[in-house]
Amino acid sequence: MDKTRQEVLTELRSNAQFDVVIVGGGITGAGAAREAAGSGLRTLLVEQKDFAWGTSSRSSKMVHGGLRYLGSGHIGLTRQAVRERQRMMEEAPGLVEPLPFLMPHFKGKFPGPRIFQVLLAVYDKLAGVRTREKLTPGETLQWVPGLVQNNLIATSRFTDALTDDARLVQRLISEAQTDGATCLNYVAASEIIRDENGYVSGINVTPEGESPIHIQTKRVINATGAWADRLQKQGPHDTPLHIRPLRGSHLVLPWQRLPVTCAVSLLHPEDGRPVFAFPWRGTTVLGTTDLDHKGDLNLEPSITEAEVRYLLKVSSKLFPSSSVKAQDALSSWAGVRPVVTSGEGKSPSKENREHALRSDKGLVSVAGGKLTTFRQIARESLMAVFEGDKSVLRDERALVFSASPDDPTIALHNKLTLSRLKGFYGQHLTAMLAGKPYDYVAGTTTLWAELEWACTQEQVIHLDDLLLRRTRLGLVLPNGAEALFAELHHRCLPLLGWSEDQWQAEVDRYLTLYHQSYSLSAAGGV
Repeated sequence: MDKTRQEVLTELRSNAQFDVVIVGGGITGAGAAREAAGSGLRTLLVEQKDFAWGTSSRSSKMVHGGLRYLGSGHIGLTRQAVRERQRMMEEAPGLVEPLPFLMPHFKGKFPGPRIFQVLLAVYDKLAGVRTREKLTPGETLQWVPGLVQNNLIATSRFTDALTDDARLVQRLISEAQTDGATCLNYVAASEIIRDENGYVSGINVTPEGESPIHIQTKRVINATGAWADRLQKQGPHDTPLHIRPLRGSHLVLPWQRLPVTCAVSLLHPEDGRPVFAFPWRGTTVLGTTDLDHKGDLNLEPSITEAEVRYLLKVSSKLFPSSSVKAQDALSSWAGVRPVVTSGEGKSPSKENREHALRSDKGLVSVAGGKLTTFRQIARESLMAVFEGDKSVLRDERALVFSASPDDPTIALHNKLTLSRLKGFYGQHLTAMLAGKPYDYVAGTTTLWAELEWACTQEQVIHLDDLLLRRTRLGLVLPNGAEALFAELHHRCLPLLGWSEDQWQAEVDRYLTLYHQSYSLSAAGGV
């Protein structure tokens, strides 16, 4: 940020006016801010917690068309998603990377290889690229040593993509800011203001620990995910959004404990849902569950003991010799999907994942949808809040992600790390690395320069912002990366401007949060 946070807040208090205010700093809100700012609109985004605090840092990280949706007949959603997948892999390599997926087929079990290959043929056709292949059992074991061999008759291989969802959101925030947007975390939207005819005329927002600020605007996009129905209730809506919060939980294992180089899927023996083991940030992840979430949405969700057993059952079924136990897990995460429901009593996995919009005299509320299709959802939301005026938005073929320049001064020899850094930081990569040694955080591919950049440029307000979202060190290192605290104190405390008392308060806050929601002590230790 060129200005300090306090300077930005001071400017907002000086009769600030915006063409559009976006409430919610997850993938949909960040995407809307990117498209709005890229279109030359005066744009403000506010998020009540941290950017990507909710579902958008706790998804399954997959950028995919959704074979399950295709199998359910949602051809339009799948076509849109696979084409967006291709676009993101082309525009943001290193951030969105291709990943092989393997679906083993077992004798007498659904789905068989023939029907699955037909489904993949349609999938490839929609994407405009062929990736499918049918593997023999011997070829399968070359891809996945240790996979169960009993009754294995063939395996279908295809390609989708994987991302770091929190960094995807941060990249969109950065692109929006470069194009002039004001984006602030820890600023809650407290009240929609309307004129005598019921139309939006402004919004009151409240920074953490400060008094409310009145913002003048005629247009508000409510992209608050699982909270969308709450803000929508402030308007004269005719058709309210009915949000069904569904929890998806994941286990993070040391890669050496369950070494996979591709995603491996199995239909769970209990309910027939597809569950995956996949490589991510030097670990192996097992996920996901799909359950109604009854907890307070303002509190961090956490995995339950039953969900841990559910995920470990897939591990023991796919990799019987691995003997993975709950005690092996480095961490867990649980995200709450904001699914728009018709209220027909469907099982969680049968609910429609498509997004829904509601427009209420200048307030557009949006919920549902997929990580992969964020751009279409963002553009639809903007079109709705501008009442269908297509001239307001830039050409839909415009780049979402600006190119990361090839800088010959960057002498980082690890090509995978360099590719990731280009994807994560784009045009800011040179500035992020300027004058910094290429020191790695021990046991990871994360550079200390990334943490230092986050402290000064990415609105780190709390320690969990840094360790759980700007980086993922709290998920991929043992004990929430507690062993790094001394070095973090040395390197980051001066950059954050925290006192010793504030540092200790942040450490205590972070460790409490980690043990409540990210370690397996959240599931009773299992």
